[in-house]
Amino acid sequence: MTRTILAALSSLFVVSACSSKPAVEPATLVLKDGKVVSVDAARPEAQAIAIRGDKIAALGSNEEIQAYVGPATQVIDLVGQTAVPGLIEGHGHFTGVGRARMSLKLMGVKDYETIVSMVAEAAKTAKPGDWIQGRGWHQEKWDHVPTPDVEGFPLHTALSAVSPNNPVVLTHASGHASFANAKAMDLAGITRATPNPPGGEILKDQAGNPIGVFRETAQGLIGAALDKWQKAKTPDEIMADRRKEIDLAIDESLTKGITSFQDAGASFETIDLYKQYVTEGKMGVRLWVMVRQPNDLLRQKLAAYKVVGMGDNRLTVAAIKVTADGALGSRGAWMLGPYSDSPGSTGLSTTPIESITETAKIAMANGVQLCIHCIGDRANREVLNVYEAAFKANPDKKDNRWRIEHAQHLNAADIPRFGQLGVIASMQGIHATSDAPYVLARLGEKRAEEGAYAWQKLMKSGAIVSNGTDTPVEAIDPIPNFYALVTRKTTDGTVFYGDRR
Repeated sequence: MTRTILAALSSLFVVSACSSKPAVEPATLVLKDGKVVSVDAARPEAQAIAIRGDKIAALGSNEEIQAYVGPATQVIDLVGQTAVPGLIEGHGHFTGVGRARMSLKLMGVKDYETIVSMVAEAAKTAKPGDWIQGRGWHQEKWDHVPTPDVEGFPLHTALSAVSPNNPVVLTHASGHASFANAKAMDLAGITRATPNPPGGEILKDQAGNPIGVFRETAQGLIGAALDKWQKAKTPDEIMADRRKEIDLAIDESLTKGITSFQDAGASFETIDLYKQYVTEGKMGVRLWVMVRQPNDLLRQKLAAYKVVGMGDNRLTVAAIKVTADGALGSRGAWMLGPYSDSPGSTGLSTTPIESITETAKIAMANGVQLCIHCIGDRANREVLNVYEAAFKANPDKKDNRWRIEHAQHLNAADIPRFGQLGVIASMQGIHATSDAPYVLARLGEKRAEEGAYAWQKLMKSGAIVSNGTDTPVEAIDPIPNFYALVTRKTTDGTVFYGDRR
């Protein structure tokens, strides 16, 4: 767990020196006879805890905390079990968590053939024309390369054969690529003549035919066709789907001990629905939201949407999210040099730097944090340059707490700049061990050793490093994430640059 989260959690604890019979207001909830971990160096553990409303009133022994038990106090006997503070998801995609639970679950699937079989089963019960969706596949984690293939990605042929009447779109684990069948491409108007959009790529075979893989912004071509189908539903059906996403995301978070969630990108429309949930008393977690909208909409609406602590601290909207590049797994991360396993590519710049510079001005003007997705070393450098220029242009504005989301692959010259500029490296421990099997192939030994998932190097240079899972890119469960941070062990037991634990 990072220093940032530890500090946030420890601030929740008010440790009171309790006499045997203090004259105190009864607590709402008391947990007793357990191991209460406080994350407070002054008193790291206690037997019992008293909670009043949503505030911790006291820690102590069973006898000390008994004084807080009144007629209406709920008392839970932990029977020796451990209680910890609610955890903070430092970077995830809230509605994406719910949406993933409503789709085919492809995370952990070991081969393309199984995915084809799963789609075939779904097609048996789907109505003609209904879209089949899935998420979580990763070609680098399959046990063999499908044949035929392009850059390790399969061709859509087998998928299209089992789903001729249903468009299919399967999102890559990273969220930075999608795989579509022939029906989906037909509905989207994709042909061999369709050009790559700015910041995206339609992967094609040697004959120039689309294979079904869409990188980065090219996903929007398929997404437009999917969106058209979804909007054809009745308003009640659309709202039911959106609410189901949020309900499932709340449930998934709480079952894993996540009580606060930093949502890495929501539209104004989604934020309106979050506000409804807060007003209705249904927002079961605390959300801290980054707005992901074009600059023209940010200029029009951001000031009106900015809110801190709405509804008993259930909703804060005080940040902007931008995506500067893609992901390493799909070779979309924007690199200073070519990929070692694809010498003709340096990845993709998904948002022009000129646009990011304008977003920085909007963030400064509105006093909100700016949070920019950067995976590759060039994306990180370009965005650090934008941040540095913005800070120099606004010397009166201190403690901006702007962030780079992921900061996965850095050039050695840029590592000290995070600490020097006060830029938070919002990283995800689980990404290092999850990506490790293909990092060397993508980057080569020198670049990987120099700056891949360089938590220790960043911390030693004075940077604040926060932690999260990037769910649903990875499972929301924090325990494997912490394990990755302190061991850097992959699933086969290999240690990935252990000096950076």
